[in-house]
Amino acid sequence: MNIEPTVPTTKNPAAQFAGDVWLDPIALPHESDQTMVVATVRFAPGARTAWHSHQHGQYLRVTQGVGRFGTRDGNIIEVQPGQTLYTPPGEEHWHAAAPGCFMEHIAMLQNGEDPAKTTTWGEHITDEEYNGH
Repeated sequence: MNIEPTVPTTKNPAAQFAGDVWLDPIALPHESDQTMVVATVRFAPGARTAWHSHQHGQYLRVTQGVGRFGTRDGNIIEVQPGQTLYTPPGEEHWHAAAPGCFMEHIAMLQNGEDPAKTTTWGEHITDEEYNGH
C-alpha cells in the first residue's frame, strides 16, 4: 500500500470545455490491466463541457452545487449533491454547472482498450442547448 503522490490541479482545455473547469485526479491506472480513472472536476458557474461520449460509459457523483447534464434529444437533468448520474457507453452528452453556482463532481470511468479513445469529443454546446431551448 502507498499514499498516492499529489498531482497538481489542471485547468481543462478550451478545446473541450467552455468557461473555467479544473481537474484533480484521484485514481489512475498503475498496471496494464487496470482501467479505472477517477477525478474531481470543478466547474465555475455556467462552465460546461463540449459534446462527448465515453467508450465504457461514465458515473458522475455531484458533491457540491447543481450539475446540469444534457443529451442529444434535448433532455436536461439537474443533479443535486449526493446524487449520481450514469451515462451509458457511447451516449453523447455534456455536463455543466447550473447558472449562478459552482458545481463539483467526481467523475468515474474506465479507460478504453486504447486510452486515447476512452472519450470521443465533439463540438461545443450552444447557449440554447445549455438553456434547454
